[in-house]
Amino acid sequence: MDVTPPVTRFEQAYRDGDPPWVIDEPQPAVVALARDGAFTGTVLDLGCGTGEHTIHLARLGYDVLGADGSATAVERARARAAAAGVAARFTVADALAPAGLGTFDTVLDSALFHVFDPGDQARYADALAGLVRPGGVVHLLALARTGAAAEFGPVIDAAEIRAAFAGPGWTVEALDRSTYRGVVTADLAASYGEPAGTRVDVPAHLARIVRT
Repeated sequence: MDVTPPVTRFEQAYRDGDPPWVIDEPQPAVVALARDGAFTGTVLDLGCGTGEHTIHLARLGYDVLGADGSATAVERARARAAAAGVAARFTVADALAPAGLGTFDTVLDSALFHVFDPGDQARYADALAGLVRPGGVVHLLALARTGAAAEFGPVIDAAEIRAAFAGPGWTVEALDRSTYRGVVTADLAASYGEPAGTRVDVPAHLARIVRT
């Protein structure tokens, strides 16, 4: 991203309906992480949106907190959890200044890092350093740049993840190819050759970053 979008843009997106990243289920990559035991101890779902991942992990028995900068997203997440009968916890928090959230053993970032411009990517990594206990892990799922004429959303190169977490206190243990599932919008229908409303899996990066 050239400039980090303001929270008001996301507020409006959630008020207007379902943004293209709301698919009413957890991302397959996150489901696989949970299946493989990648989440341990206390978990923070940072940038939780409408709560699909927080609810999924709470249902599996994890001690998880969902946090998002959009109050509308958090309100919708709480309603979703109540409708599902899951006792999930949510709070409004600024990911770049998350004081008061506490510390966690595992942090999930599904499609948050990639909305930040390079300066805020570094600020975000610094902010996470105060949230993740030594030995803890950040699982980061972000849209990958493909070079296509029309990208699905904000996209980044793998090098941006490595650069943001290059400082002392972090080790990028793994940075793999993955996919991110979203909903094709009307303006992307021609590019993807699919009608608006279709779910597609687009290229993504999946990083495992350890707090040292």
